[in-house]
Amino acid sequence: MPVLNIKRPRFAPRSAAARTPASLQPATGSGDAAGRAPRVGFVSLGCPKALVDSERIVTQLRAEGYTVAGTYQDSDLVIVNTCGFIDDAVKESLDAIGEALAENGKVIVTGCLGARPGAEGGNLVAQTHPSVLAITGPHAMEEVMGHVHTHLPRPHDPFTDLVPAAGIKLTPRHYAYLKISEGCNHRCSFCIIPAMRGDLVSRPIGEVMREAHALLKSGVRELLVISQDTSAYGVDLKYRTDFVEGRPVRTRMTELCRELGLAAREYGAWVRLHYVYPYPHVDEILPLMQDGLVLPYLDVPLQHAHPDVLKRMKRPAGGERNLERVQAWRRAVPNLTIRSTFIAGFPGETEAQFDYLLEFLREAELDRVGCFAYSPVEGAGANELDGALHDAVREERRGRLMQLQEGISRRRIAARVGSLQRVLIDELSTAGAVGRSSADAPQIDGVVKVAPHASLRVGEFVQVRITASDAYDLHGVIEPKT
Repeated sequence: MPVLNIKRPRFAPRSAAARTPASLQPATGSGDAAGRAPRVGFVSLGCPKALVDSERIVTQLRAEGYTVAGTYQDSDLVIVNTCGFIDDAVKESLDAIGEALAENGKVIVTGCLGARPGAEGGNLVAQTHPSVLAITGPHAMEEVMGHVHTHLPRPHDPFTDLVPAAGIKLTPRHYAYLKISEGCNHRCSFCIIPAMRGDLVSRPIGEVMREAHALLKSGVRELLVISQDTSAYGVDLKYRTDFVEGRPVRTRMTELCRELGLAAREYGAWVRLHYVYPYPHVDEILPLMQDGLVLPYLDVPLQHAHPDVLKRMKRPAGGERNLERVQAWRRAVPNLTIRSTFIAGFPGETEAQFDYLLEFLREAELDRVGCFAYSPVEGAGANELDGALHDAVREERRGRLMQLQEGISRRRIAARVGSLQRVLIDELSTAGAVGRSSADAPQIDGVVKVAPHASLRVGEFVQVRITASDAYDLHGVIEPKT
């Protein structure tokens, strides 16, 4: 039964029970056109479950300062909450959308019909009414509000707005971390994160993308994708379809990277991937790197290379094929930067097994490497393993590994001297600027030190000609514009 905020002449409530509840009655007298709050019209159709969805959306609208209007003419845009259960309901919903488009022109569609496929496999609403602003499925209050924010931003009021649209960030304004999931399904013997944070819980892709869009609109120019296991994104949801700007998209790593890359491209921004386990489907991300949608950068937490050590660590991937994977990735994306972390001195690690790890590093020639001397963590299964090594042995192996890696990093970074690099400026000083190339994640990798130049601004991209290098950093000058 339809519950109508906007009085629609062609459709009346089927019974008295379907009249608009008091909580949904339109507000009036919202002020003059210059100072009034933005106004949203609302048409609610369908069952009581849909009505509850409508109540949640209207409540959120009012909480954020929007006025719920009573006519099409008084609305800045219209939301239509649809039903798609039976043919009559489908027709009524499609007619309601058409009416709202004809009377107002700016329409967001939500509800069951928004999730219904069309005859050709696309979205039924999009095929019937291609001019709607956005389409979501049912139970999508946050996604609906995201579309409202996109098409009818609430004017900023410094006296009442406690936080910006993108939230409060502790990073500089021009880059932000985007957490796509929480927890982890692995049970690595050295780690207690699952005990603290639980199993993998992925955020629906629509929710992640709404946050990404808000960050990009707020001035963020680098999105750093983080989780405990980025490659497993969506596994817990069985890659369930969600809606991104009205389009059905699977909650899965490849689809997420593509959507993030397309969104970032509009702003000339970067997307950088962290904590990528070396599963076979990571190969699907390489074409996105080739197309410039995702940075040619992979943070892959390998932890060790010897199969027996990895088995004691209970790592999800063995070490036998990791070298092959690294080499295949580099053949596909020659400018790929690979960073990883390792543990030296794990319980039971023999000198021969450590030498195996060093040989892996010599052959893999990873660009960036961090190494920790194994340290027992209370509650970790590794504490019960035999073969604990003395602190001095662990630290000596860590130092030996990092000494080897310094030479590898120095050689690889020296190969970039003379090249032209796109650099994101992080800091300014009288000595010049400090920025980062596509190969450099903030706080953990090297930097690009740029000679003083009048055009340098924090948070902006510049073209830098690399003139020198050291073990981890590059030095360069602004490339003159031709």
